[in-house]
Amino acid sequence: MYEPKSFDDLKVGDKVSLSKTITEADGALYIAATGDFGPVHVDEVYAGATRFGRRLAPGIMVAGLCTSILTSELAGTIGVSIEDRFWFTGPVFYGDTVTFEVWIAEQHDDTRTIVWEASARNEDSLEVLKARATLKFPRRKAS
Repeated sequence: MYEPKSFDDLKVGDKVSLSKTITEADGALYIAATGDFGPVHVDEVYAGATRFGRRLAPGIMVAGLCTSILTSELAGTIGVSIEDRFWFTGPVFYGDTVTFEVWIAEQHDDTRTIVWEASARNEDSLEVLKARATLKFPRRKAS
């Protein structure tokens, strides 16, 4: 967990899968830290009148779990994010257990970058998030 991995330690096809139940506490901490007090996240009456019928966990919080899994379980701590794209393809509610799959889709030696992708599904196998992002790794140290 949180190992420093070099660019050369990684390869296309490396993959991890991890599940997490999204809790009220997760949402409360995220909302307090970011100030994202959107009523669909915090107001049951408001959220009940939306097409979702109840409060949603913040999408970018769920997306952040992908990057956490990438760093802690797959690519390590050396690469830095230079581009992130997230598609919110379904709702995530408090209490949902979401399974994240994160994998290395491309590796570019000339730029020392990897492109990683992710998919997250709820317990009903509904995809709720897709991601595609790029990490850049430092140049090799001179010998």
